[in-house]
Amino acid sequence: MKLFGVTFRHGVHPPDSKGLTDAVPIRRMPFPDRIALPLRQHAGKPARCLVEKGDRVERGDKIAEADGFVSVPIHASAAGTVAAVEWWPHPDGSMAETVVIDVERYSPQIPRPRIVPRWEGLSPEAVRAAVQEAGVVGLGGAAFPTHVKLSPPEDLPIEWLLVNGAECEPYLTTDHRTMVEYPERVHFGIRIMMQCLGVERAVIGVEKNKPDAIAELERTLPGDLDVSVMPLTVKYPQGAEKMLIEVVTGREVPSGKLPMHVGAVVQNVGSIATIAEVFETGLPLIERVVTVTGPGVGKPSNLIVPVGTQLQDVLDFCGGVTDDAAEIVFGGPMMGTSQPDMRTPLIKGTTGVVVLTEAEVKPKQTYPCIKCGHCLDACPVFLNPSELGILAQAGRYDEMEERHLMDCMLCGCCSYVCPSNIPLSQMFALSKNALRKRQAA
Repeated sequence: MKLFGVTFRHGVHPPDSKGLTDAVPIRRMPFPDRIALPLRQHAGKPARCLVEKGDRVERGDKIAEADGFVSVPIHASAAGTVAAVEWWPHPDGSMAETVVIDVERYSPQIPRPRIVPRWEGLSPEAVRAAVQEAGVVGLGGAAFPTHVKLSPPEDLPIEWLLVNGAECEPYLTTDHRTMVEYPERVHFGIRIMMQCLGVERAVIGVEKNKPDAIAELERTLPGDLDVSVMPLTVKYPQGAEKMLIEVVTGREVPSGKLPMHVGAVVQNVGSIATIAEVFETGLPLIERVVTVTGPGVGKPSNLIVPVGTQLQDVLDFCGGVTDDAAEIVFGGPMMGTSQPDMRTPLIKGTTGVVVLTEAEVKPKQTYPCIKCGHCLDACPVFLNPSELGILAQAGRYDEMEERHLMDCMLCGCCSYVCPSNIPLSQMFALSKNALRKRQAA
């Protein structure tokens, strides 16, 4: 099969702004005094709580179990006592049922051991069960349960495992540092996924602005597997699943379909490294690498953070925020969400904390659409954001659906290039939620 390697059409070129942390080694953050673990940390059905106020938990204990196939359990990321099971601020701006744990100050935080069998002798079903039991989800932001990606229908054979190391969002360097510092772990996770999926070829896509990551991955390539590293054009949103598939394989995912319909499974490098860690150490997903960065933070860092750590604790550890800090975003500035509450916890899908100053925050004043067409030239899935924006303002959601609103990736390219400063991406996110609620009703 041919590797294409050309870039996709459209997209944008925002400043990558990665210089603050791309050379900063990953370090471990101390355990905070309190952690908050929402039961809704992944796509699909929220986990079902197993604990109540006053219960003692050890690090790694299951505090909520998967409530269905598209669901994963939640584990305590620190030893302590359950202080409450209550509604708590969630990174998506809503309130979510959350297990709040007071961390034991003098605990050695040694995780309770989990018995994970050697992966070599496991069937694909057993590997998927172990991955689900460990609570592994996509760490690129979407937090889709990984075991579901490892379970394609029998009538959809998978030919490609595509490893997403593009990390095209400005500021973020979690994947970059993972590839530089833990390349062997990435390759071990690839080995497990290839065996589970029954594929013979894997490609790691890494943007060319990460030459040290490309070099480390190539240096540690396994000699007995067909794994290659493909340097990618630096362009946003190069890391989107559909864009990566098009670039690597030349295949286009049809409207309304998934990567598996064109014979591909795409997995983020952080998730793959976590799969390796599950079988290496027996640890579930209780911590992750997070980039804390931006001109408004005292000491930009790449940190291993216990899941459930509150925003205030992370920022305090990184030197606090500057006097001109204006906005805090979970994720990158293109697709991330602003955070109004410092109690909000970092969850499994939190890739970064970006603190922007007044100089970086876009003016809030908006103007009428001037039909310039910039958004059409930017949209990587060839929608008409201008028309969809007009329909969104009028609440004409059915017409938006007819114009393929559900194909929108909410990448933010249209908002980025709009000279009228219309928040198109945010309008589309609200419209998609309205459509889903209408369909559910």
